[in-house]
Amino acid sequence: MRVTLRGLGLAAGAAVLLAAGLRFGYPELAVLGGAGLLAVAWAVLFVAWRPRLTLSRVADPDRVPRGEPSTMILTLRNAARRRSATLTAADSCGGRPVEVPPLRLRAGRDTTVTYPVPTHRRGRIPVGPLRVTRTDPLGLVRLAQAHGDPVTVWVHPRILPLSAVPAGVTRSMDGRSDRVPQGSITFDTLREYVIGDDLRRVHWRSTAKMGELMVREQLDTSLPRLVVLLDDRAASHTPPADGQSASFEAACEATASIVAAAAREDLPVTMHLVSGAEEPGLSHLDTLTAAELHPADAETFRTATTRLRQQRLGDTLILVTGPGGRDDLSQLGTVRQAYPVLVAVLLGERGTSQAAGMLVINAEDGDAFAAEWNGASGW
Repeated sequence: MRVTLRGLGLAAGAAVLLAAGLRFGYPELAVLGGAGLLAVAWAVLFVAWRPRLTLSRVADPDRVPRGEPSTMILTLRNAARRRSATLTAADSCGGRPVEVPPLRLRAGRDTTVTYPVPTHRRGRIPVGPLRVTRTDPLGLVRLAQAHGDPVTVWVHPRILPLSAVPAGVTRSMDGRSDRVPQGSITFDTLREYVIGDDLRRVHWRSTAKMGELMVREQLDTSLPRLVVLLDDRAASHTPPADGQSASFEAACEATASIVAAAAREDLPVTMHLVSGAEEPGLSHLDTLTAAELHPADAETFRTATTRLRQQRLGDTLILVTGPGGRDDLSQLGTVRQAYPVLVAVLLGERGTSQAAGMLVINAEDGDAFAAEWNGASGW
Protein backbone atom coordinates (compact mmCIF):
# COMPACT_ATOMS: atom_id res chain seq x y z
CA MET A 1 0.00 0.00 0.00
CA ARG A 2 1.27 3.46 -0.84
CA VAL A 3 -0.11 6.97 -0.85
CA THR A 4 -0.16 8.63 -4.26
CA LEU A 5 1.27 12.07 -4.97
CA ARG A 6 -2.27 13.42 -4.91
CA GLY A 7 -2.82 11.85 -1.51
CA LEU A 8 0.45 13.21 -0.17
CA GLY A 9 -0.41 16.70 -1.41
CA LEU A 10 -3.87 16.57 0.10
CA ALA A 11 -2.58 15.29 3.46
CA ALA A 12 0.11 17.98 3.62
CA GLY A 13 -2.29 20.77 2.64
CA ALA A 14 -4.97 19.54 5.05
CA ALA A 15 -2.46 19.42 7.91
CA VAL A 16 -1.38 23.03 7.20
CA LEU A 17 -4.99 24.22 7.04
CA LEU A 18 -5.91 22.43 10.27
CA ALA A 19 -2.89 23.82 12.10
CA ALA A 20 -3.47 27.35 10.78
CA GLY A 21 -7.16 27.27 11.65
CA LEU A 22 -6.50 26.12 15.21
CA ARG A 23 -3.56 28.47 15.71
CA PHE A 24 -5.17 31.66 14.43
CA GLY A 25 -8.77 30.91 15.33
CA TYR A 26 -10.23 30.29 11.86
CA PRO A 27 -12.73 27.43 12.21
CA GLU A 28 -13.40 27.34 8.48
CA LEU A 29 -9.75 26.47 7.77
CA ALA A 30 -9.78 23.89 10.54
CA VAL A 31 -12.89 22.25 9.06
CA LEU A 32 -11.31 22.13 5.59
CA GLY A 33 -8.10 20.65 6.99
CA GLY A 34 -9.98 18.06 9.01
CA ALA A 35 -12.06 17.08 5.99
CA GLY A 36 -8.91 16.56 3.94
CA LEU A 37 -7.34 14.35 6.58
CA LEU A 38 -10.58 12.37 6.90
CA ALA A 39 -10.59 11.86 3.12
CA VAL A 40 -7.08 10.38 3.27
CA ALA A 41 -8.03 8.16 6.22
CA TRP A 42 -11.16 6.98 4.38
CA ALA A 43 -9.04 6.18 1.31
CA VAL A 44 -6.71 4.03 3.45
CA LEU A 45 -9.67 2.12 4.88
CA PHE A 46 -11.22 1.74 1.43
CA VAL A 47 -8.19 0.04 -0.13
CA ALA A 48 -7.38 -1.89 3.05
CA TRP A 49 -10.26 -4.24 2.23
CA ARG A 50 -8.56 -6.80 0.07
CA PRO A 51 -10.67 -8.83 -2.36
CA ARG A 52 -10.39 -12.60 -1.98
CA LEU A 53 -9.22 -13.53 -5.46
CA THR A 54 -8.13 -16.88 -6.82
CA LEU A 55 -6.30 -17.08 -10.14
CA SER A 56 -5.67 -19.93 -12.54
CA ARG A 57 -3.34 -19.47 -15.50
CA VAL A 58 -3.10 -21.60 -18.65
CA ALA A 59 -0.85 -21.09 -21.67
CA ASP A 60 -2.40 -22.45 -24.88
CA PRO A 61 -0.06 -23.90 -26.00
CA ASP A 62 2.84 -23.68 -23.56
CA ARG A 63 5.31 -24.93 -26.21
CA VAL A 64 5.22 -23.30 -29.61
CA PRO A 65 7.61 -22.76 -32.56
CA ARG A 66 8.97 -19.27 -32.95
CA GLY A 67 6.44 -16.99 -34.63
CA GLU A 68 3.44 -19.24 -33.97
CA PRO A 69 0.59 -17.92 -31.77
CA SER A 70 0.29 -18.68 -28.07
CA THR A 71 -2.46 -17.34 -25.81
CA MET A 72 -2.37 -16.76 -22.07
CA ILE A 73 -5.73 -17.49 -20.42
CA LEU A 74 -6.34 -15.97 -16.97
CA THR A 75 -9.37 -17.04 -14.92
CA LEU A 76 -10.06 -14.94 -11.80
CA ARG A 77 -12.65 -15.81 -9.18
CA ASN A 78 -13.98 -13.49 -6.50
CA ALA A 79 -14.36 -15.68 -3.42
CA ALA A 80 -15.84 -12.82 -1.35
CA ARG A 81 -19.56 -12.49 -0.62
CA ARG A 82 -19.93 -9.14 -2.31
CA ARG A 83 -18.99 -7.58 -5.57
CA SER A 84 -15.56 -6.01 -5.74
CA ALA A 85 -14.84 -2.50 -6.92
CA THR A 86 -13.26 -1.99 -10.31
CA LEU A 87 -9.69 -3.25 -10.25
CA THR A 88 -6.81 -2.61 -12.59
CA ALA A 89 -4.35 -5.37 -13.36
CA ALA A 90 -1.10 -5.90 -15.22
CA ASP A 91 0.61 -9.20 -15.97
CA SER A 92 4.34 -9.75 -16.30
CA CYS A 93 5.30 -11.43 -19.58
CA GLY A 94 8.99 -11.94 -20.24
CA GLY A 95 9.83 -9.19 -17.76
CA ARG A 96 7.57 -6.67 -19.50
CA PRO A 97 4.16 -5.50 -18.18
CA VAL A 98 1.06 -6.47 -20.13
CA GLU A 99 -2.04 -4.40 -19.42
CA VAL A 100 -5.17 -6.38 -18.55
CA PRO A 101 -8.66 -4.85 -19.10
CA PRO A 102 -10.27 -3.39 -15.93
CA LEU A 103 -11.77 -6.08 -13.70
CA ARG A 104 -15.11 -5.83 -11.92
CA LEU A 105 -15.63 -9.22 -10.30
CA ARG A 106 -19.01 -10.47 -9.16
CA ALA A 107 -19.18 -12.50 -5.97
CA GLY A 108 -18.60 -16.19 -6.63
CA ARG A 109 -18.22 -15.64 -10.39
CA ASP A 110 -15.34 -16.32 -12.75
CA THR A 111 -13.89 -13.73 -15.11
CA THR A 112 -11.70 -14.86 -17.99
CA VAL A 113 -9.09 -12.62 -19.61
CA THR A 114 -6.88 -13.60 -22.56
CA TYR A 115 -3.96 -11.93 -24.30
CA PRO A 116 -1.33 -13.08 -26.84
CA VAL A 117 2.14 -14.09 -25.68
CA PRO A 118 4.95 -12.59 -27.78
CA THR A 119 6.67 -15.48 -29.58
CA HIS A 120 8.89 -13.60 -32.01
CA ARG A 121 12.05 -14.67 -30.14
CA ARG A 122 13.28 -18.12 -29.18
CA GLY A 123 13.61 -18.77 -25.47
CA ARG A 124 11.82 -19.40 -22.22
CA ILE A 125 9.28 -16.69 -21.42
CA PRO A 126 8.30 -16.41 -17.74
CA VAL A 127 4.73 -15.15 -17.38
CA GLY A 128 3.29 -13.88 -14.10
CA PRO A 129 2.46 -13.16 -11.40
CA LEU A 130 -0.61 -10.99 -12.01
CA ARG A 131 -0.38 -7.64 -10.23
CA VAL A 132 -3.85 -6.45 -9.18
CA THR A 133 -4.16 -2.82 -8.07
CA ARG A 134 -7.00 -1.36 -5.98
CA THR A 135 -7.38 2.45 -5.81
CA ASP A 136 -9.91 4.60 -3.98
CA PRO A 137 -12.28 6.74 -6.11
CA LEU A 138 -10.29 9.91 -5.35
CA GLY A 139 -6.97 8.35 -6.31
CA LEU A 140 -5.34 9.07 -2.94
CA VAL A 141 -4.11 5.60 -1.93
CA ARG A 142 -3.15 2.59 -4.03
CA LEU A 143 -2.76 -1.08 -2.99
CA ALA A 144 -1.08 -3.64 -5.26
CA GLN A 145 -1.08 -7.40 -4.76
CA ALA A 146 0.48 -10.30 -6.68
CA HIS A 147 -1.77 -13.25 -7.53
CA GLY A 148 -1.06 -16.65 -9.05
CA ASP A 149 2.08 -18.63 -9.67
CA PRO A 150 4.15 -17.80 -12.77
CA VAL A 151 4.31 -20.22 -15.68
CA THR A 152 6.84 -20.63 -18.48
CA VAL A 153 6.09 -20.55 -22.20
CA TRP A 154 8.70 -22.38 -24.29
CA VAL A 155 9.27 -20.77 -27.68
CA HIS A 156 11.03 -23.45 -29.71
CA PRO A 157 13.21 -22.81 -32.76
CA ARG A 158 11.45 -23.11 -36.11
CA ILE A 159 11.53 -26.57 -37.68
CA LEU A 160 12.39 -26.28 -41.36
CA PRO A 161 11.37 -28.98 -43.89
CA LEU A 162 14.29 -31.31 -44.65
CA SER A 163 13.80 -33.98 -47.31
CA ALA A 164 16.40 -36.45 -46.01
CA VAL A 165 19.02 -37.17 -43.37
CA PRO A 166 22.44 -38.82 -43.76
CA ALA A 167 22.00 -42.57 -44.28
CA GLY A 168 25.04 -43.44 -42.20
CA VAL A 169 26.40 -47.00 -42.30
CA THR A 170 24.83 -50.30 -41.41
CA ARG A 171 26.35 -52.11 -38.47
CA SER A 172 24.80 -55.57 -38.64
CA MET A 173 27.17 -58.46 -39.42
CA ASP A 174 25.43 -59.44 -42.65
CA GLY A 175 25.34 -55.84 -43.93
CA ARG A 176 21.56 -55.61 -44.08
CA SER A 177 19.81 -52.34 -43.35
CA ASP A 178 16.27 -53.70 -43.03
CA ARG A 179 14.21 -52.18 -40.25
CA VAL A 180 12.81 -54.81 -37.91
CA PRO A 181 9.60 -53.63 -36.13
CA GLN A 182 10.43 -55.50 -32.90
CA GLY A 183 14.19 -54.99 -33.13
CA SER A 184 16.96 -57.46 -33.93
CA ILE A 185 18.61 -59.97 -31.60
CA THR A 186 20.42 -57.22 -29.66
CA PHE A 187 18.94 -57.09 -26.14
CA ASP A 188 18.11 -53.67 -24.74
CA THR A 189 15.79 -53.88 -21.72
CA LEU A 190 12.79 -55.59 -20.14
CA ARG A 191 9.27 -54.20 -19.97
CA GLU A 192 5.79 -55.33 -18.95
CA TYR A 193 3.77 -57.45 -21.35
CA VAL A 194 1.27 -55.62 -23.56
CA ILE A 195 -1.58 -57.38 -25.34
CA GLY A 196 -0.38 -58.25 -28.83
CA ASP A 197 3.27 -58.90 -27.90
CA ASP A 198 4.88 -62.04 -29.29
CA LEU A 199 4.86 -64.67 -26.53
CA ARG A 200 8.21 -65.94 -27.82
CA ARG A 201 9.78 -62.75 -26.45
CA VAL A 202 8.56 -63.36 -22.88
CA HIS A 203 11.47 -63.62 -20.42
CA TRP A 204 10.20 -66.40 -18.16
CA ARG A 205 12.89 -66.15 -15.50
CA SER A 206 12.12 -62.45 -14.88
CA THR A 207 8.40 -63.22 -15.08
CA ALA A 208 8.76 -65.74 -12.22
CA LYS A 209 10.61 -63.17 -10.08
CA MET A 210 8.30 -60.22 -10.82
CA GLY A 211 5.03 -62.11 -10.69
CA GLU A 212 3.88 -60.64 -14.05
CA LEU A 213 4.76 -61.20 -17.67
CA MET A 214 7.99 -59.44 -18.71
CA VAL A 215 8.98 -59.05 -22.37
CA ARG A 216 12.45 -58.60 -23.87
CA GLU A 217 12.87 -55.27 -25.68
CA GLN A 218 15.45 -55.50 -28.48
CA LEU A 219 17.15 -53.03 -30.78
CA ASP A 220 17.68 -52.96 -34.52
CA THR A 221 21.42 -52.29 -34.71
CA SER A 222 21.31 -52.07 -38.50
CA LEU A 223 19.78 -48.57 -38.30
CA PRO A 224 22.16 -45.60 -38.58
CA ARG A 225 22.48 -43.52 -35.42
CA LEU A 226 22.87 -39.73 -35.67
CA VAL A 227 24.70 -37.47 -33.25
CA VAL A 228 24.16 -33.71 -33.57
CA LEU A 229 26.67 -31.38 -31.92
CA LEU A 230 25.58 -27.74 -31.55
CA ASP A 231 28.39 -25.23 -31.14
CA ASP A 232 27.22 -22.79 -28.45
CA ARG A 233 30.51 -20.90 -28.08
CA ALA A 234 30.20 -17.16 -28.44
CA ALA A 235 33.43 -17.01 -30.45
CA SER A 236 31.92 -19.24 -33.16
CA HIS A 237 28.98 -16.99 -33.95
CA THR A 238 28.22 -13.49 -35.12
CA PRO A 239 28.11 -10.77 -32.45
CA PRO A 240 24.71 -10.37 -30.77
CA ALA A 241 22.40 -7.65 -32.05
CA ASP A 242 19.39 -6.72 -29.93
CA GLY A 243 20.34 -9.50 -27.53
CA GLN A 244 20.53 -12.30 -30.13
CA SER A 245 23.20 -13.68 -32.44
CA ALA A 246 21.79 -14.22 -35.94
CA SER A 247 24.04 -17.19 -36.71
CA PHE A 248 23.31 -18.88 -33.37
CA GLU A 249 19.55 -18.53 -33.88
CA ALA A 250 19.96 -20.05 -37.34
CA ALA A 251 22.10 -22.83 -35.82
CA CYS A 252 19.34 -23.65 -33.33
CA GLU A 253 16.81 -23.82 -36.17
CA ALA A 254 19.10 -26.07 -38.20
CA THR A 255 19.67 -28.39 -35.24
CA ALA A 256 15.95 -28.60 -34.46
CA SER A 257 15.21 -29.38 -38.12
CA ILE A 258 17.80 -32.19 -38.27
CA VAL A 259 16.54 -33.75 -35.03
CA ALA A 260 12.93 -33.55 -36.25
CA ALA A 261 13.83 -35.06 -39.63
CA ALA A 262 15.63 -37.96 -37.94
CA ALA A 263 12.64 -38.57 -35.67
CA ARG A 264 10.35 -38.54 -38.72
CA GLU A 265 12.52 -41.24 -40.30
CA ASP A 266 12.47 -43.27 -37.04
CA LEU A 267 16.25 -42.93 -36.74
CA PRO A 268 17.90 -42.82 -33.30
CA VAL A 269 19.35 -39.36 -32.69
CA THR A 270 21.15 -37.71 -29.79
CA MET A 271 22.04 -34.05 -29.38
CA HIS A 272 24.84 -32.38 -27.42
CA LEU A 273 26.14 -28.87 -26.81
CA VAL A 274 29.83 -28.08 -27.14
CA SER A 275 29.79 -26.39 -23.73
CA GLY A 276 28.12 -29.42 -22.13
CA ALA A 277 25.53 -27.14 -20.51
CA GLU A 278 22.52 -29.36 -21.23
CA GLU A 279 19.90 -29.33 -18.49
CA PRO A 280 18.97 -32.88 -17.45
CA GLY A 281 15.48 -34.11 -18.18
CA LEU A 282 14.73 -31.76 -21.09
CA SER A 283 13.70 -32.87 -24.56
CA HIS A 284 15.83 -31.91 -27.55
CA LEU A 285 13.58 -28.98 -28.46
CA ASP A 286 13.44 -27.74 -24.87
CA THR A 287 17.25 -27.95 -24.70
CA LEU A 288 17.50 -25.86 -27.85
CA THR A 289 15.02 -23.37 -26.40
CA ALA A 290 17.13 -22.93 -23.28
CA ALA A 291 20.47 -22.86 -25.16
CA GLU A 292 22.59 -19.74 -24.77
CA LEU A 293 26.02 -18.65 -25.92
CA HIS A 294 28.90 -19.42 -23.56
CA PRO A 295 32.38 -17.86 -23.36
CA ALA A 296 34.07 -21.16 -24.26
CA ASP A 297 37.29 -21.55 -26.29
CA ALA A 298 38.94 -24.05 -28.63
CA GLU A 299 39.92 -26.25 -25.69
CA THR A 300 36.23 -26.72 -24.88
CA PHE A 301 35.65 -27.92 -28.44
CA ARG A 302 38.52 -30.42 -28.18
CA THR A 303 37.07 -31.71 -24.92
CA ALA A 304 33.64 -32.18 -26.55
CA THR A 305 35.02 -34.06 -29.57
CA THR A 306 37.21 -36.24 -27.34
CA ARG A 307 34.18 -37.15 -25.25
CA LEU A 308 32.19 -38.08 -28.34
CA ARG A 309 35.06 -40.14 -29.73
CA GLN A 310 35.31 -42.12 -26.52
CA GLN A 311 31.57 -42.67 -26.13
CA ARG A 312 30.93 -43.71 -29.79
CA LEU A 313 27.28 -42.70 -29.66
CA GLY A 314 26.56 -43.33 -33.34
CA ASP A 315 27.99 -43.58 -36.84
CA THR A 316 27.07 -40.11 -38.19
CA LEU A 317 28.23 -36.89 -36.52
CA ILE A 318 26.74 -33.55 -37.58
CA LEU A 319 28.36 -30.35 -36.31
CA VAL A 320 26.26 -27.17 -36.44
CA THR A 321 28.34 -24.04 -35.89
CA GLY A 322 28.80 -20.43 -36.99
CA PRO A 323 31.36 -18.68 -39.19
CA GLY A 324 33.91 -18.68 -36.37
CA GLY A 325 33.83 -22.48 -36.16
CA ARG A 326 35.52 -23.12 -39.51
CA ASP A 327 38.94 -23.22 -37.86
CA ASP A 328 37.82 -26.19 -35.75
CA LEU A 329 36.87 -28.46 -38.67
CA SER A 330 40.31 -30.07 -38.62
CA GLN A 331 39.71 -31.04 -34.99
CA LEU A 332 36.39 -32.57 -36.01
CA GLY A 333 38.25 -34.92 -38.37
CA THR A 334 39.90 -36.64 -35.40
CA VAL A 335 36.65 -38.48 -34.62
CA ARG A 336 36.39 -40.16 -38.05
CA GLN A 337 37.39 -43.55 -36.65
CA ALA A 338 34.35 -43.47 -34.34
CA TYR A 339 32.00 -41.67 -36.76
CA PRO A 340 32.56 -42.69 -40.40
CA VAL A 341 30.13 -40.02 -41.71
CA LEU A 342 30.93 -36.40 -40.83
CA VAL A 343 28.81 -33.36 -41.77
CA ALA A 344 29.58 -29.75 -40.83
CA VAL A 345 26.94 -27.02 -41.09
CA LEU A 346 28.30 -23.45 -40.99
CA LEU A 347 25.66 -20.76 -40.55
CA GLY A 348 26.44 -17.22 -41.66
CA GLU A 349 28.23 -18.27 -44.88
CA ARG A 350 27.25 -19.47 -48.36
CA GLY A 351 27.72 -22.55 -50.53
CA THR A 352 28.47 -26.25 -50.07
CA SER A 353 32.02 -27.61 -50.08
CA GLN A 354 34.23 -30.49 -48.99
CA ALA A 355 36.82 -30.18 -46.22
CA ALA A 356 39.00 -32.88 -44.68
CA GLY A 357 36.83 -35.69 -46.02
CA MET A 358 33.57 -34.28 -44.68
CA LEU A 359 30.59 -32.57 -46.24
CA VAL A 360 30.41 -28.87 -45.36
CA ILE A 361 27.16 -26.95 -45.82
CA ASN A 362 27.33 -23.16 -45.65
CA ALA A 363 24.19 -21.06 -45.31
CA GLU A 364 23.39 -17.48 -44.32
CA ASP A 365 20.27 -18.31 -42.31
CA GLY A 366 17.83 -21.10 -41.49
CA ASP A 367 15.86 -20.93 -44.74
CA ALA A 368 19.04 -20.96 -46.82
CA PHE A 369 20.27 -23.93 -44.75
CA ALA A 370 17.16 -25.96 -45.60
CA ALA A 371 17.63 -25.23 -49.30
CA GLU A 372 21.34 -26.15 -49.23
CA TRP A 373 20.67 -29.28 -47.18
CA ASN A 374 17.92 -30.53 -49.49
CA GLY A 375 20.12 -29.83 -52.52
CA ALA A 376 23.22 -31.57 -51.16
CA SER A 377 24.37 -34.73 -52.92
CA GLY A 378 25.93 -36.31 -49.84
CA TRP A 379 22.84 -38.46 -49.13
